[in-house]
Amino acid sequence: MMKYSRQRECIREFLSGRQDHPTAETVYTNVKKEFPNISLGTVYRNLALLTEVGEIQKISTGIGPDRFDWNTAPHYHVLCRGCGSVMDLMLENINHINILAGNEFDGRIEGHIAYFLGTCKACLGKESKEANPQEEETADNLEHKAKTEKS
Repeated sequence: MMKYSRQRECIREFLSGRQDHPTAETVYTNVKKEFPNISLGTVYRNLALLTEVGEIQKISTGIGPDRFDWNTAPHYHVLCRGCGSVMDLMLENINHINILAGNEFDGRIEGHIAYFLGTCKACLGKESKEANPQEEETADNLEHKAKTEKS
């Protein structure tokens, strides 16, 4: 059992229920408001300890800094290639992949780590707006030309 720490409890509370999977830097910035003398190293050590004991999970995508998730239930993550956000993806029968892999592997499958790459809804909206400004300008230009020709 780990020793109680007010700083660790503050980190735990900050992460609890969050959907945005914050980085250690984000955790540090927010916890520092309550504990001005806390160091980034202390935040990293506490995040590592909470991960080790299974209270949170660390998401390492290899793209950008690690993220942290309070939800330790089996689920996947989607990494947005546009903005870099990490979102939960709940899939039914998630453990079937372990069984499938176990059927093909001469050994014991103990789990898996996977994430999906994609584009979030907000970034898709931005892409759509960025892809269509010429169409809007063209429509405006045509309307202007039509009015000018009538004059």
